[in-house]
Amino acid sequence: MLAMNRERGTTLASRVERADTFLRRLRGLRGRPALEEGAGLWLVPCRGIHTRGMSFPIDALYLDRELRVIAIEQNLSPGRIASVLFRARTVLELPAGTARRTDTRVGDRIEISEAEES
Repeated sequence: MLAMNRERGTTLASRVERADTFLRRLRGLRGRPALEEGAGLWLVPCRGIHTRGMSFPIDALYLDRELRVIAIEQNLSPGRIASVLFRARTVLELPAGTARRTDTRVGDRIEISEAEES
């Protein structure tokens, strides 16, 4: 799937995996050596995350039901427990630095859709 910031006209990730079952959300990004540039994990539903069992930092975008950014955790280090936000409905995990590089801000609307075949 593809994640775009509609307000900024930027691509956040071109290879987004959807974690929409209990087991997929439980596993998350654990056990991976890294989250490559252009990759992402969309946790559905989700109100809070942690980075226990991970070996790399990430950016996390907390999204409401309209996929608007309500909070951003930048450069979240391994072994941390992030905030739980009851207004959040999903969380998009991205490589560290993505939010800054794309100038993503609270209030931006994110579009997540099937990537077009080329």
